[in-house]
Amino acid sequence: MKYYLVTGAAGFIGWRVSEFLLKEGYPVLGLDELNTAYDPKLKEWRLKELQKYANFKFCQVNLAHFPSLEEIFAKYPVEAIIHLAARAGVRQSLENPWVYVESNVTATLNLLELMKRHGLNKMVLASTSSVYAGQKPPYHEELKVDTPLSPYAATKKSAELLAYTYHHLYGLDISVVRYFTVYGPAGRPDMSIFRFIKWILEDRPIDVYGDGTQARDFTYIDDIARGTLLALKPLGYEIINLGGGKNPISLREIIAILEKLLGKKAKINYLPFHKADVMITWADIEKAKRLLNWQPEIDIEEGLKRTVEWTMKNLDLVHAVKV
Repeated sequence: MKYYLVTGAAGFIGWRVSEFLLKEGYPVLGLDELNTAYDPKLKEWRLKELQKYANFKFCQVNLAHFPSLEEIFAKYPVEAIIHLAARAGVRQSLENPWVYVESNVTATLNLLELMKRHGLNKMVLASTSSVYAGQKPPYHEELKVDTPLSPYAATKKSAELLAYTYHHLYGLDISVVRYFTVYGPAGRPDMSIFRFIKWILEDRPIDVYGDGTQARDFTYIDDIARGTLLALKPLGYEIINLGGGKNPISLREIIAILEKLLGKKAKINYLPFHKADVMITWADIEKAKRLLNWQPEIDIEEGLKRTVEWTMKNLDLVHAVKV
């Protein structure tokens, strides 16, 4: 029996990707450091959900520590790696860039080296729309992305480059999927939608950096999980956008939809626009359609409705999570 190794299994995307695999009966080996980059209560909730499945195994490990990772690879046979673990967040990366290099670059290098040593061929590597900073949208994969505006974006681009090097030198088959603003139930508490819902429910002011006209290509978690698993097919080395693919949606529009769903008006606290942020993200997804036969199925209204429904079922957890 070989496992699908999912790094960051207690993270937002890692949890949902793991669930998709487990429900189909595939064995999953989940790795996660369970760090405190954001309130671990959500990670603990997601992990408990995964531990309900008999075909799930979990190892708590720092991916940047090569000997620990080596022990796991020696013990468990692996079919393919879905590398979703990363230190995320644009603004936070300005405060401690060293941990971003460790989590996003060193960890990726360790996995690539162990793939080479153990004869593993396939990795799906999670990347980000943040690498497109400074480019003109909609963003397509052939754009030259060498102007990162944050250590986060720089380290994710570095991981892509390392993956290409190992593909070129050792023939590893690696699909790089660039995610665009993923949201949904049990989402990250450092992301806008989780915070907006929580703050509206708690009658607290929403912090909006800029005037709220900045727009994102919001993509629902189930669509992202589906696209990630489709990228397990043999592709050689490809970079593929996974995003909403339609017109980006402004934060003002998101707030208006949430106000309607929650039946409450938001109090908005406008703050200066952050220089590490961008005004718009927008994915060209033609390559995903062509190579993966993938396109998003859940629109923003339905996705936010599902997110609010999950929140109302897990109110105690949401209120307890620090943001």
